[in-house]
Amino acid sequence: MSKKSERVLIAGAGPVGLIAALKLSQAGIPVTVFEKESNLLDDPRAATTHPATLEMLDEIGMAKEAEKQGLVCDEFYFWDRPTGKIIAKFNHRLLADETKFPYVIQCEQFKLAKIALSMLDKFSDSTVLFSHEVTGVEQDAEKITLSINGPNGNEKITGTYLIGCDGGRSTIRKSSDIDFEGFTYPERFVVYSTPFDFEAARGCCYRNYYADPDEWSNLFKVAGDGPPGLWRAVFPTDMSQTDDEVMSDNAVQMRMHKFFPKEGDYEIVHRNVYTINQRVASKFRLGRILLAGDAAHLNNSIGGMGLNGGIHDAVNAADKIIKIWRGGADENALDTYDIQRRTTTHEFTQAQTIANKKRLEAKDARTRKENLTELKTMAADPERAKQFMMGTSMLSAVRRAATLG
Repeated sequence: MSKKSERVLIAGAGPVGLIAALKLSQAGIPVTVFEKESNLLDDPRAATTHPATLEMLDEIGMAKEAEKQGLVCDEFYFWDRPTGKIIAKFNHRLLADETKFPYVIQCEQFKLAKIALSMLDKFSDSTVLFSHEVTGVEQDAEKITLSINGPNGNEKITGTYLIGCDGGRSTIRKSSDIDFEGFTYPERFVVYSTPFDFEAARGCCYRNYYADPDEWSNLFKVAGDGPPGLWRAVFPTDMSQTDDEVMSDNAVQMRMHKFFPKEGDYEIVHRNVYTINQRVASKFRLGRILLAGDAAHLNNSIGGMGLNGGIHDAVNAADKIIKIWRGGADENALDTYDIQRRTTTHEFTQAQTIANKKRLEAKDARTRKENLTELKTMAADPERAKQFMMGTSMLSAVRRAATLG
């Protein structure tokens, strides 16, 4: 293989792809990232960065800037929406003896991507190519060959390894004939963002989960472009409704006022509706190809684990490639990546997010009462609360992964 080909290729310049690129670059490994969009998108979908993820970002020098651009939140509340009462409060400070970061940072995913991209600029052997769409992939025993459609037309690019971070509709996954196993929920999630201050008006913290048999909700705060920040409300919506119906001004105001009545209309600065999946690729490794982020797994957003799991993929994949590159491991390390990340995705991310949704949407009166009583009892017991938060913080998942392979 030519020296020019001795580099890692990454499909997708979202936060997962760029964080993988940054970690590899810091280890002296040349990287080329291909992104079909012309620039980074200001996609506000994911925002919560958990303690386990903050530990990883700290290792590559991103945590302080993420904290600077986000909001520090050490609490999250569970509410009973029909009564308007707080059922349980959990505080990450119970994890102070487990992690340097006993809190989450509410930092939108596009901010993380921009931080990583700016840090990549100083590495001359690493390149991010926008307006370069990956259209196919081939591999043999020695190299990866990507088909790229870019400003110069169609071309072939070769490299040593490939990390596919190109989203839920991943070209890398599809070109590699890797199954995407799981299901799609028979409903969608709708998100509305408003500067209305729910903390001052309603006593909310920055992360709130509302159980309701008719219409559960999540409410959390992000920094936005600066003070006063933005509050993002998430609701389920009927699949029979069109995007236009869900996003209409009338529908937005009706749903928000049903949630929290107030005088006058809510100022809505962002609205989005999206399909929800629980899916995991049948394999995260195929030869010299590794899948990461949404290309490898999708889950509902309750609990904020999708982006975090993707960053865990990125760091784990980069770690394995670095060891191989430096001669400290052989190709079997890539199988360890598959075992560690796919196992914890099933055992923790998928299991936790499915359970989160069931907890909030339960309709049976007895089940609802049991769920809320369990949350209240758990929050009142420091040991049980800590154990619960070891899971929600994803610290348990990372520690479990370290035992595998």
